[in-house]
Amino acid sequence: MKVHDPSGQVWRVHRRWLPWNPRIRDVESMPDGSSFDFFDGVDDLGGAVAALAIGLVVLVLLPIVALLMITGVELVLVLAVLPFAVAGRMVFGRKWWVQVRRGWRLAREEMVGDWQASGLRVHDLVDRIRRGEVDAATGSAAERS
Repeated sequence: MKVHDPSGQVWRVHRRWLPWNPRIRDVESMPDGSSFDFFDGVDDLGGAVAALAIGLVVLVLLPIVALLMITGVELVLVLAVLPFAVAGRMVFGRKWWVQVRRGWRLAREEMVGDWQASGLRVHDLVDRIRRGEVDAATGSAAERS
């Protein structure tokens, strides 16, 4: 669920469906720090233009195609595992994780009980965020006395 705290900050509270926490990976094109030299050995203007055109196609299209293929394979694997993970949690009574994100950054994660208990905890956290009872820096409940 998406909710705004009194200061207007966006929070997201939800169950974590997968048994692992998906992470966004940093992609570097060349980890060893080397660089391409497309004009190496090109002596004439026509060859330079051809090398530049090929280089642009390789630099623009190849990473896009590779990223789409990797993302597609990962999505297929996640979709293949997801029904078994959810069924396993429901059949074997595994506890559900409830995550609180400030924007898109994980602020809090806690293991709750079954499906119903996790749903109640999500709604409880949403209500507390709306009232401003969750600390913006840590995502933890603010102590009120």
